[in-house]
Amino acid sequence: MPETRSRVTGTSCEPGPVSDHEEVPLSGGNVSAGVVRVGDTVRRPAGFWTPAVHALLDHLHGAGFTAAPRPLGLDERGREVLSFAPGEAVWPHRFALLDPPGSLARIGRLIRAFHDAVAGFVPPPGARWNTLIPDPGHEIIAHHDLAPWNLVAEDGPAGRWTFIDWDNAAPGSRLWDLAYAAHGFLPLSAHPHWRRTDPHAAARLRTLVDAYGLDEDGRRALVPLLARRTRSMHTFLRERHAAGEQPWATLWDKGHGASWHADAAYTEEREELWRAALLAG
Repeated sequence: MPETRSRVTGTSCEPGPVSDHEEVPLSGGNVSAGVVRVGDTVRRPAGFWTPAVHALLDHLHGAGFTAAPRPLGLDERGREVLSFAPGEAVWPHRFALLDPPGSLARIGRLIRAFHDAVAGFVPPPGARWNTLIPDPGHEIIAHHDLAPWNLVAEDGPAGRWTFIDWDNAAPGSRLWDLAYAAHGFLPLSAHPHWRRTDPHAAARLRTLVDAYGLDEDGRRALVPLLARRTRSMHTFLRERHAAGEQPWATLWDKGHGASWHADAAYTEEREELWRAALLAG
């Protein structure tokens, strides 16, 4: 996870009280124009996917999963309104929060809780999703961007953790979502600043997957997906760059595509290490 990679989507949540009438811009990521905090809410430009995403978020809260914003409809300007997530984004300055195995295990449990909660979700008729990278599976509506740049955390062991930026939620699979999360949260990175020693990375993968509760068949299937999911990001950016689509073309020019390519190669070269870690004992 190189330092040069900013978040693909997301906003940095500002701490402290905010007036119910004052609009405070929330910065961060690459698709955050027009995102503001108003009191205890966040206002964002709506898209064709917004009704489906709000139905999803409503379902999650109804199923008891509270690590996601609550949808509050549209405001008078047609912007979507979401509950404000207290805390600050983990990436990049608070990544050390995820160093303890207990924190990584908490991530695994949160992802499993989301996947279990969403399993009973029936999309509304005519639901439209903002699918950026097609997923080979369609068992759930996946988040597709579970990563430290989309995790807002309060301080303290009892602080609330919230996954934000559900705009890219779309049909997918549990393993595709988990493979992407492993890349960001471990991280599985070739960059010298973020790369863990190989045994350390393997141990962190085991911690995440154990906490998720993946069975043996799932572990065997996950291993090749780790590199495949990372490589899909490189392919996506390359294709969007060729088409001149923003902000992806700019990200490619800044070297993000090369970073994802290097991470995919690093991950693929160590598949036997990941497999041994996940299946040991």
